[in-house]
Amino acid sequence: MNKYLRQANKMFPVWALVFAAVAYIQPNLFNNFSEIILYLLAAIMFFMGLTLTPEDFMRVFKRPDKILMGAGIQFLIMPLVAWLLSKGLLLSPELTVGMLLVGATAGGTASNVMVYLAGGRVALSVTMTLFSSLIAVFATPLLTQFYVGQTLAVPVVDMMKTLAWVVLLPIFAGVIFNRLFERFLRKQETLLASGSMVGILLVIAIVVSLNQGRLASLGPVLALAVILHNLAGLAAGYYGARLLKCDERECRTIAIEVGMQNSGLAAGLAAKYFTPAAALPGVIFSVWHNLSGAILAGHWKRVRVKDGS
Repeated sequence: MNKYLRQANKMFPVWALVFAAVAYIQPNLFNNFSEIILYLLAAIMFFMGLTLTPEDFMRVFKRPDKILMGAGIQFLIMPLVAWLLSKGLLLSPELTVGMLLVGATAGGTASNVMVYLAGGRVALSVTMTLFSSLIAVFATPLLTQFYVGQTLAVPVVDMMKTLAWVVLLPIFAGVIFNRLFERFLRKQETLLASGSMVGILLVIAIVVSLNQGRLASLGPVLALAVILHNLAGLAAGYYGARLLKCDERECRTIAIEVGMQNSGLAAGLAAKYFTPAAALPGVIFSVWHNLSGAILAGHWKRVRVKDGS
């Protein structure tokens, strides 16, 4: 069973394209479920928490330099790039806020798998995802307000409250469950990854169904913005780590952590607090960053490094 689930999990980019296509062709299958997006995201964060231990939290204090550096790139460079691309490509205010939410959110949950496939440092990846997820509860609303607050009303406090119950509570609940049932859950890691994947696929399908009429006109320019944003994140993470004398495995890890954002969460926040169209950048990013991450991980897997580098 686990063998087939692992194969299915590796095909996530394909599934994302399939779900998006089905939702585009038959939007009525999904467009009545917009209210459950945040619940799906909470479930995804709970699955993430089930893979964490208290040691993952302690690791933040053991290697703060690399984790803080990665978070700095993630929350300073990525929102700025999102804003610059939105202005340069003349995106509408609602698409701009969607880009900002992607840029100002935490690392994606799929990044840990990509880091493993790329020959990076998985423990560092897990800790960076955890740390950025906790920071995002406050950073995402505040950064969104900073960049687009002059043109759009940003409900900062309400967004913080939503992030607290969508991110903090599920993660900590998952950690507690992991502590209580660690032996059982260790055998279910593949199933937990599949659960997260299904949650993200449903979020993608729901948002695509809500925006079926807009995709044809907005798709090409928005896809360009998303691709450039993702590539900028991968490059900034890798070469930023290089400048700080990180080894090759750490550079790969930080690149993937910065480049792969929690775009499902960004789409959920956009749909709840702004407009369905504002969720489109998050959806396109969800599809694209898994494709680019898989391609990059496959390349790096072929370029082996010594254990000490």
